[in-house]
Amino acid sequence: MAIHTIAHNKKARHDYEILENYEAGIVLAGSEVKALRAKRANLSDAFCRFIQGELYLINAHIAHLETTNRHYVPDTRVPRKLLLHKKELQKLYTKVHKNGLTIVPLKIYFNARNLVKVNIAIAKGKKLHDKRADLKAKTLEREALAAMKNRSYK
Repeated sequence: MAIHTIAHNKKARHDYEILENYEAGIVLAGSEVKALRAKRANLSDAFCRFIQGELYLINAHIAHLETTNRHYVPDTRVPRKLLLHKKELQKLYTKVHKNGLTIVPLKIYFNARNLVKVNIAIAKGKKLHDKRADLKAKTLEREALAAMKNRSYK
């Protein structure tokens, strides 16, 4: 199964505790697909929101390519509809509105059938002390691996 990653949201794993992952399709124009093939996307400030019962990806930046239609320049941060099954949408809606969780996009990629997919997650916001604890644990693990790597066996 060949997956070609287009864009990651590295900030999401730092700011949120990921609870569940979902794979969603996305409604795009042809020029936007071409831009994604050129890896011209950014998810750093993106989030998902329900608008009239449908889930939308908001504030995701997909750049316009100069090689496509020059007379029509689309907005690069327009809300894009995400495609999920009805039961998944209802489950996400209840978790977001009743439990106070958020939906965050983690990455955009092409799946094995060359369709653009968005990996979204139900997430809970981290507090500052949680972020510091995670950074400390990562640093300790990195130092331990470096010490084991540099250790000489005689």
